[in-house]
Amino acid sequence: MHVGRRARPLAGARTTQRGDGGVVPGELFKVPGPDVTPEAGVAASLEARVWAALAEVNDPEMPVNLVDLGLIYGVEVGEGTVRLRLTFTAMGCPASDMIVSDIRERLLAEPGVGEVVIEVVWDPPWSSARLTRGGRDALRAWGLSV
Repeated sequence: MHVGRRARPLAGARTTQRGDGGVVPGELFKVPGPDVTPEAGVAASLEARVWAALAEVNDPEMPVNLVDLGLIYGVEVGEGTVRLRLTFTAMGCPASDMIVSDIRERLLAEPGVGEVVIEVVWDPPWSSARLTRGGRDALRAWGLSV
């Protein structure tokens, strides 16, 4: 009887390096599961890094990032190009140019990103239902009712 998850070999992993630099032959194993984190030096996928980078871009009018505000409607990554769908909380947002510029600047600083294409969309319209729990908490801490 087997209980739990079985360790599986990592693709292409046939040796590992000891702390003293010596090589140990054999298979490396990783137990699948949500609590497993990448080893140091293993790059996250570009899409994951793009989402993390977007979470570093704040709305200039309030201390909440664009992801937690629910302004990012989608991200596509392919061959160095990032395409994203973005909305604003209101048409005529006075910070829209600044937000687009901040997104482009931050994403172009990410290794592997050579082009950023931003499509501003209005459908579906933004509503407070798009806020993440973190976004709601940040707005409440700032004194706003959501």
